[in-house]
Amino acid sequence: MFYMDGTYHTLEHVSACDKALPGDGEAFTPWLDKMRLVLYSEGFWGMERELQSLDDELKGEANKSMRGAVSSLRKYLRGNEGRLNDAERLAAGQPIGSGLIEGACKNLVGRRMKKTGASWRIERANRMARVCSLLYAEQWDTLWKNAN
Repeated sequence: MFYMDGTYHTLEHVSACDKALPGDGEAFTPWLDKMRLVLYSEGFWGMERELQSLDDELKGEANKSMRGAVSSLRKYLRGNEGRLNDAERLAAGQPIGSGLIEGACKNLVGRRMKKTGASWRIERANRMARVCSLLYAEQWDTLWKNAN
């Protein structure tokens, strides 16, 4: 039900891949920025296209670690394809990060659970946290529209 921020972890993997590629690090920031833009605008399939292109460029390279880094990143992306939908979420006006949920936890849920004399069972606290997070993120109506 809640979207967790996969972008951060994806870009960690992109960064690790870039460090194995040829060059002295000058191209790191532009390549990472390009991949971030592709992730936000095209999602998984754009990343796959960019990495296929890079893989084609590295075919003649003797260094297997470079090709291995690209292969490792592609494997990670394929395993997380369903979570790399930032482009669709942005187009639908939905958040792509976990900030709304974290804000709800800190402000709304934290105050509710710390009331004097409050006692919570874990399962009930989790249910209450979900409802509070939906309200805080102004996603309540979206939940009911899509709850079939």
